[in-house]
Amino acid sequence: MLERLANAVLFQVGWLACVLGGNSLWLLLALAVLVIHLRWISGWAVEGRLILSVVIVGTAVDSVLRTVGVFEFKDLSPLIPLWLMLLWALLATTLRHCLQWSARPIWLASLLGALGGALSYYAGGQLAGVRFPHGELPTLIGIGLLWAMLFPLLHYMAARLTRR
Repeated sequence: MLERLANAVLFQVGWLACVLGGNSLWLLLALAVLVIHLRWISGWAVEGRLILSVVIVGTAVDSVLRTVGVFEFKDLSPLIPLWLMLLWALLATTLRHCLQWSARPIWLASLLGALGGALSYYAGGQLAGVRFPHGELPTLIGIGLLWAMLFPLLHYMAARLTRR
């Protein structure tokens, strides 16, 4: 129980550091959160493949969304910003810990993905200055539908790619 609470608090600290700090020295705080998780809650040997896989999947998904104009960042890179990649790594740390309860049944993972994904993108967009060119509501509905499929996939990855 304490491990899950610590994981949730660490994730929130890392999320805020990424979203508020952008590509600044605040990323060091988010990176420290990741290191603390791997040192005291889990470990690279246990979750390394999961973290790397989630970062790859998340970077691909968000880069495609960026390319097709679902959202716009201040920088002009074809990939998503580094802070968002780190945010995917931090999300991966929650899948076997504070969000593990949401893996089963699959409808719960879909529901949490739809609601949590859309709300996270909305809040992150507001705080980080990300624009939604197609309008907030249509974008968030689309992101919610995407995350209704993506979050169960991430849970599946967590079950398959971690060593117990």
